[in-house]
Amino acid sequence: MTATAPSIDEPDQLEPQLAPASRRARLLRLWPAATAALAGVLLYVSFPPRTLWWLALPAFGLFGWVLRGRSWKAGLGLGYLFGLGFLLPLLVWTGVEVGSGPWLALVAVEAVFIALVGVGIAAVSKLPGWPLWAAAVWIAGEAARARVPFRGFPWGKIAFGQADGVFLPLAALGGTPVLGFAVVLCGFGLYEIVRQVIEWRRTGVVPRIAAVVAALSVAVPVVGALAARTLVSDKAENGTATVALIQGNVPRAGLDFNAQRQAVLNYHARETLRLAADVKAGKVARPDFVLWPENSSDVDPFADPDAAAVIEGAAQAVGVPISVGGVVQRDGKLYNEQILWDPAKGPTDTYDKRQVQPFGEYLPLRSLLEHINKNWTTMVHQDFSRGSKPGVFTMDGAKVGLATCYEAAFDWAVRDTVTHGAQMISVPSNNATFDRSEMTYQQLAMSRIRAVEHSRTVTVPVTSGVSAIIMPDGRITQKTGMFVADHLVQKVPLRSSKTPATELGILPEMLLVLVAAGGLGWAIGAGMRGRRAGGV
Repeated sequence: MTATAPSIDEPDQLEPQLAPASRRARLLRLWPAATAALAGVLLYVSFPPRTLWWLALPAFGLFGWVLRGRSWKAGLGLGYLFGLGFLLPLLVWTGVEVGSGPWLALVAVEAVFIALVGVGIAAVSKLPGWPLWAAAVWIAGEAARARVPFRGFPWGKIAFGQADGVFLPLAALGGTPVLGFAVVLCGFGLYEIVRQVIEWRRTGVVPRIAAVVAALSVAVPVVGALAARTLVSDKAENGTATVALIQGNVPRAGLDFNAQRQAVLNYHARETLRLAADVKAGKVARPDFVLWPENSSDVDPFADPDAAAVIEGAAQAVGVPISVGGVVQRDGKLYNEQILWDPAKGPTDTYDKRQVQPFGEYLPLRSLLEHINKNWTTMVHQDFSRGSKPGVFTMDGAKVGLATCYEAAFDWAVRDTVTHGAQMISVPSNNATFDRSEMTYQQLAMSRIRAVEHSRTVTVPVTSGVSAIIMPDGRITQKTGMFVADHLVQKVPLRSSKTPATELGILPEMLLVLVAAGGLGWAIGAGMRGRRAGGV
């Protein structure tokens, strides 16, 4: 008797034989997508407030694994999934008060950049020494994301997740691009080492050059970071200054804090009076100057005599200059302004925020948004205008550079305060809109990176917290809680030397973009030659 194949009319006999194979095939098709999304989540977990910076390495190792040798279409899709896994949880704070719509729209747009990076990494992954080219492609993607659309959105730069990591000193060598490049290169290099070990165990052969390149992809970033520690110092070069930070708090969190403008001003004046009392009682040292946060006086003191009187009283009580965060109307334009208020002379200098936040401080495409949701246009009823000059206040002889809140995310906005003479940096901020979300800690980590990048003390006075004092080596020496009134007083070093990152500015980033372009050009050329050779 001969066996016969099951008839197609006998599904019960056929299904047990095909179902396991079908399930396996579906799983094999899904694992790259699932791995890409998981790798993105892993990268998110490496960011503050957690101190798991090292998770960025396996995140990029997994990303390299799923992209290596893939087509451009697969790279696009897998890159987008990686971007969603990373950015959806990282940026959830953007929807705290305005709902999920803007949050999801922002993530959907920003993930496109990472999708395009995925295409590039998939292309260069077929080249010799691919970790180098792939890491440069990632930094090129960050460079683009920091500039467009609407003047860019650098949130989520890999460097900003490394404030507690061993690679941090590289910020002083080449800024956020070099720091981020080192982390990504090391992650891809670790994957390449694992891949080659598996290949060696399978075949007993590994190309020597490929093995050397893989080892260098890990060793060079680590050794470079250790060597760059010599660039990090908190030594006072121009003496010291005793600085005080005021966190006045807000009556309640959320967007409606703007409706409580007079109360917020009064809170910051009251906390300054407490500081003055503590100084008089000998509990804290007398500061040389005082720093208030962004939006500490949303009542325009140039137009409202009562607001001016409140600030004047606080300045005279403490007896030293105060940098006040105000909202000022001038010549029909609205400015987010820092005002240097002297206890004897009144307002003597101003700095207008230059990098204003889209959809928060001004509305791009306002006429279009009015048709979609009028609530958005009423929340930003008038666009803020941009300042044009770097902010450096001379406060009791110290040169204090100013980068207001959102500006801390932009390399140029912090750097040019130092190139214009800043001996320390202040990042006055207002995070009350975002409640107790991770946004505060993400932004605080940026200021820690900036401290090392430019070898400057960085102070972060915030309306509702977390306010902090950061040494030039990135250490936080004092900080407040959230949604409490408090003040910090500390003697900090003043420094005038410039790090290589400060001196070089945009050059390291542009060099890495050129490396990425070279790798992509090589990959495209190799692909075209391969198709011609195959007669395609």
